[in-house]
Amino acid sequence: MGFLDILLGRTKAVAPDLDQLFGLPSAALTLQAAAGFTPTGTGAVCFASVEGGAFAQAHQEVQELLDADAERTGPPVEVSRDEYGYSWLVSRRDPDDLPALVSDLHAVNSALEGSGFGPQLLCSVAGFQDTGQRRLGLVYLYKRGTFYPFAPLTDAAQRRDNALELQVKAALADDLRIEQDLSRWFPIWGAPGL
Repeated sequence: MGFLDILLGRTKAVAPDLDQLFGLPSAALTLQAAAGFTPTGTGAVCFASVEGGAFAQAHQEVQELLDADAERTGPPVEVSRDEYGYSWLVSRRDPDDLPALVSDLHAVNSALEGSGFGPQLLCSVAGFQDTGQRRLGLVYLYKRGTFYPFAPLTDAAQRRDNALELQVKAALADDLRIEQDLSRWFPIWGAPGL
C-alpha cells in the first residue's frame, strides 16, 4: 500500500483464507460452553449465479464431488435459490460431525474458486441452535476472510437478536477471525438451515 492510498483511506482487499473454516469445530465447543448452542448439521455456501456453460459445469462437478462421499448418511447435497436470486449449495450432516460439514463447505468454496468463480462466492454459513430453539448462524464472509454471528428471531419476521450476536462475538473472539465492522454483518434471511 502506497502513501497516497493511506492518505486517501484506500485499503487493499483481504485475500480469502478458506482454511479459516477449519476453526469452526473448536469454535463450536466454545459456543456450546458459553451460550449453549450446538450444531444443527446444516451448512451452506451462497454464491451469485452466473449464466453459462462453464459455471454450470463447475456447479455440477461440485455437487457430484460432495454427493460421491460414501460416508454421507444424510440426504445428498441440494441446491436452492433464495428470494433475492442467490444460489445456496446446502450440505446436511449428522449434527455431531461438524468437521465433515466444514470439509463440505471448504470443498465447495475451493472448487468454485479453483474454477475461476471466486468473485461469485459470497458467504458460507454453519447452523446452530440451543435447547430453546433459538437459531444462530456462523457466517464466513468469503471476500473478507472473517466470520460474524447471525441470530434471526424465531417469533418475528426479519428481526435479529442483536444481544445474542454480540455475546457470541465476544465468546468466539479467540477462536475465529471475527468481522469487526458491524455494518458488514449482513442479514441472511431465508438462508438454508436457519
